[in-house]
Amino acid sequence: MTAIFNPTGLAPASPPLVRPAPPAPAPAVVNASVGPVLELPGTPATALVPVTHEGRPIGAFVLSGGRVRYRPVVDPDQLLAAAAGAFAVAVLTAAVAAVGRRRPPAIGAVTMGPGGWVSLRGVRPPALRPEPGRPWWARVLRARRLVVER
Repeated sequence: MTAIFNPTGLAPASPPLVRPAPPAPAPAVVNASVGPVLELPGTPATALVPVTHEGRPIGAFVLSGGRVRYRPVVDPDQLLAAAAGAFAVAVLTAAVAAVGRRRPPAIGAVTMGPGGWVSLRGVRPPALRPEPGRPWWARVLRARRLVVER
């Protein structure tokens, strides 16, 4: 019993506090995300503990030679999503490169001049194919030699 002192004298003791009993502990729930230990045959002795999340395997603990290693499982959905994303980026890059490399038209503006003739501005004359030993005017005129070729 506790007494509280105040200036008027001894105060009456307060009734003892009754604390509620703590709740009963919940029954132990076994974590369903870790599977049973699987003993693998062979030397050295190896154990495998699969790990799942929401029913899907995400990896496994491998106990071998006194070491514990975690090996993740490749998720095919994530792999497919990554491949689709990489493909989309590659197609977009190729499209941008193709648009960037587009050449201007071979001829400029085609207009009608006075008298009905057609004007092709910006057209370069075609390149002549060089033939060794033959002048350009002979190629243009398609001239033949008068001397018999042997």
